[in-house]
Amino acid sequence: MESIVIVGAGHAGVQAAEALRVSGFKGSITLLGDETYGPYHRPPLSKAWLAGEMNSEQLVMRAPEILARKAIELRTGTAVNRIDRAAKLVKLSDGSALSYTGLVLATGATPRSLSLPGSDAQGVFTLRSRDDASAIAAHMAVCGEKQLPVIVIGGGFIGLEVAATACKKGLSVTVLEAAPRLLGRVLAPVLSEWYAQLHRGHGVRLVFDARVAAIEADVQGGISGVRMANGTLYPAGLVLVGIGVVANDQLARAAGLACDRGIVVDSCGRTNDPLIVAAGDCTVRRLTDGSLIRLESVQNANEQGKSAAATLMGIDKPFTATPWFWSDQFDRKLQMAGLSMGADQWAVRGEMAAGTFSVYHFKGGQLLAVDSVNASKDHLQARKLLEASVSPTQQQAADVSFDLTGLLSH
Repeated sequence: MESIVIVGAGHAGVQAAEALRVSGFKGSITLLGDETYGPYHRPPLSKAWLAGEMNSEQLVMRAPEILARKAIELRTGTAVNRIDRAAKLVKLSDGSALSYTGLVLATGATPRSLSLPGSDAQGVFTLRSRDDASAIAAHMAVCGEKQLPVIVIGGGFIGLEVAATACKKGLSVTVLEAAPRLLGRVLAPVLSEWYAQLHRGHGVRLVFDARVAAIEADVQGGISGVRMANGTLYPAGLVLVGIGVVANDQLARAAGLACDRGIVVDSCGRTNDPLIVAAGDCTVRRLTDGSLIRLESVQNANEQGKSAAATLMGIDKPFTATPWFWSDQFDRKLQMAGLSMGADQWAVRGEMAAGTFSVYHFKGGQLLAVDSVNASKDHLQARKLLEASVSPTQQQAADVSFDLTGLLSH
């Protein structure tokens, strides 16, 4: 009988499993998760879950009984040690093995850690899992009781979302960012500055060009502060390290699959082994021009999961949709469509001061991406424009009286 094993029970793994059943796969499907929980939503961890505004039931993505009704066997707390491609076996940490006729790698990513003195002290956290978020929330409660500050190292999305949540809890927050501005790799300078003002307006202290030298501990082994290269000490009761993630491609590498800062796949999730596909944050996609791109988003995980499942069914279903992302900070929702790398011109539509606007990114006059703040209509419109490869001019994008939707009918 055909048997598909899926390593990783996050968004990509679940989507792959369900897509296989929808496509008519009749064999066995085993979904392996190394956490003790069943599949759950990760985006709320830095926001609603951390803020205590969400309960365990609301965090569940697919209840085990739902998966069971689809004849998908979920095994939690199950780690995979090795893939034996010759024998078509997945070796588990308990010494047992599973045979496969098709294998999906949806192993996700791991937060980067600091390699500095004191970085392993009690009170230093990264955020990726439900347990991480719960531990951070408990430590934040202690900081609130003792009036201890929170230090966030890294001004990316995770760092800023945690900073906003901590600030809403009434904690004193400082963000230490090594770059000269927030979210410098993904946002236009004008939007980086707007987010800096948003956080400062809520009392968050921002330090740019920050060089962290060490995390200092007290006599009990907990942290007391973050020491900078220039000698400045920022007192802290909690440190959140948000400096990006590393793809979990160790299993794939050890099995001899092509990897380059992630498992290399094509638009259909294929690896260099015809029986193995990969999806989600563990992957890096090779584009038609030979370049590689890594996307870390729920949309990417879901769509790659579907594409990978189709490949195992012998169906070509490339994931080529316009990428989109989102981030909630304070009462502002950022929705991003497209990829803005390489943009050389920008246009702002709406009033930034009012907090409802969009930034349109152009390269050589061609629309690359649109970042919308509290402007969902703009975001949906932008996705349609990008999908259709229709580009307004900068003047049209900046003119709120101009109907951009009308360009789609031309």
